[in-house]
Amino acid sequence: MARNELRPVIKLRSTAGTGYTYVTRKNRRSDPDRMTLRKYDPVAGRHVDFREER
Repeated sequence: MARNELRPVIKLRSTAGTGYTYVTRKNRRSDPDRMTLRKYDPVAGRHVDFREER
């Protein structure tokens, strides 16, 4: 069975401007807007907000 588009793969890019990204999946039904998570940025050396990019 092929993966459906209900849980697409998204990129989370650092808001610190370092260019570091995480790759994850999200549920479109429960999270239709752009996702923002607070994760560790090893380039910046601290926790920053990561925002979904399209």
